[in-house]
Parts: sequence; structure tokens; C-alpha cells
Amino acid sequence: MNIREDDLTGPEIARLLAWHLEQMHRWSPACKVHAMPIERLRAPDVTFYSAWVDGVLAGCGAIKHLDAERGELKSMRMAPEFLGRGIGRAMLHHLMDVGRARGYRQLLLETGKPDAFVPARRLYESEGFGECPAFADYTTDDYSLCMSRDL
Repeated sequence: MNIREDDLTGPEIARLLAWHLEQMHRWSPACKVHAMPIERLRAPDVTFYSAWVDGVLAGCGAIKHLDAERGELKSMRMAPEFLGRGIGRAMLHHLMDVGRARGYRQLLLETGKPDAFVPARRLYESEGFGECPAFADYTTDDYSLCMSRDL
């Protein structure tokens, strides 16, 4: 597997992110979908990564700069055919390493509460993330929760 910084210009990543947004809207009301569109992921405060296995896009993830001590995980999504193969964990480890290299003391994320999000929450929990109060512009409710992990 190869994880690399991605400029979001390839058709494969565009398709995966479109599917990601579609899935977010499938399980959450529009007002609770916080997944960034591809244009927003190109902003200077976001660094986006893609994971490739034998030349095939396996997944993606991003880290958004919040301040000197904190970053936010965004757009963690694995391609359906790569689920359960450790790609998500590898991407999470990569993003945590990026956060450490930047000198962040904490990583935060927002994820969903419906059952469809249980695998993601279990992954985050297994890597030391725990539920935390809402941060930035997020609110927590029946559809949304926030998690954090000290680095």
C-alpha cells in the first residue's frame, strides 16, 4: 500500500469522494452532513491523502489545520472493495503521524451516530479516540458526535 498526498485532480478520487458524500446523505439529514466537497478539500488549511494498492485507489483521508495545537480528521473513506483490509487503520495512523510531525497535541473529528457509522467509531476508539464535547461549528445530537485523541 502507498499513501501519498493527493491534489484531488484524478477521476478515481473524484468518484470516491462523490460516493462518500452520497453515503453521508444516505444516513444523515443534509444539515448534519459535514463531509467536505472536493473544492473545499483543496483549501490551504486541508492536506488530503489517498491510499493505493497495486495502482487501485483503496481509500482517502485528510487533516485540517485548526490551530497550532489541534488538527481535525476529515474525509476518511475506504473504497467498498477494500473494507476490512486494514486500509482505514493505516490511513488513520498516517494522519496521526502527520499531526505529530506538525506539532499538534490533539486530533479531533466529527462522525455520525447512526448504526452505519459504528465501524468507523470502533476504529477510532481502538486507536484511543474518545467522545468529547462539540468543537468548531459542530453540535452533537442523535446524528453527530465528536471525538478526540491526544497525541
